[in-house]
Amino acid sequence: MKGKEKLIVALDVPTAREARELVIALRGVVGMFKVGSQLFTEAGPDIVREIVRSGESVFLDLKFHDIPNTVAAAGVEAMRLGVSIFNIHAAGGSEMMRQTVATVSEAATAEGRTRPAIIAVTVLTSANATTLSEVEICADLEKHAVALALLSEACGMDGVVASPLEIEVVRASVQRRNFLVVTPGVRPADSSAHDQKRIMTPGEAILAGADYLVVGRPIIKAKDPVRAAEDIVREMSRNLT
Repeated sequence: MKGKEKLIVALDVPTAREARELVIALRGVVGMFKVGSQLFTEAGPDIVREIVRSGESVFLDLKFHDIPNTVAAAGVEAMRLGVSIFNIHAAGGSEMMRQTVATVSEAATAEGRTRPAIIAVTVLTSANATTLSEVEICADLEKHAVALALLSEACGMDGVVASPLEIEVVRASVQRRNFLVVTPGVRPADSSAHDQKRIMTPGEAILAGADYLVVGRPIIKAKDPVRAAEDIVREMSRNLT
């Protein structure tokens, strides 16, 4: 993939109007748009349908985490929206992940639809060792992320969401060559880290082996979002082999 195809812009904005404006401005500049909890709660599934109908790809970032039947059913609805990728929490366990993959695959085949890539969240990029200890997870953060990635692979997931600092160790641990690593926590060198704790620059993340980079505030809060996205794409492209 080219640099722009690897860049996912997070539409973390409060209104559908703002999301539409960003999609129109960034069409052809980036490869995909992420719809997360904020926008989905405000605008609902219609904003996803609208973006997909416009010819753009959507990563539905709702991080489903519930009983297996509920998550599997939610995954089927995500598939019906036409998203390219959606995610669930690996911490939900093997039954939840396996049932979601199987149920969504069966529904896609029965309905003649393309099954989206289903990826699992390992450890949020806003988390650190203190965060894990607060919820009684005593494992080293990197080891915990790798353990969840291996479990995700064993359950048939298409990939994981992992911080930039875990890209290389996840890549070295999983066996499937086409296992996706989608990486948030990416910040240009001159950008604020905000609430992200485990970050890299776009070029560093690509060199580490990320398949997709998810970038929000450095683009959507920029004075010129198009130029900000183009600068990130150029940096990514220089590091593609």
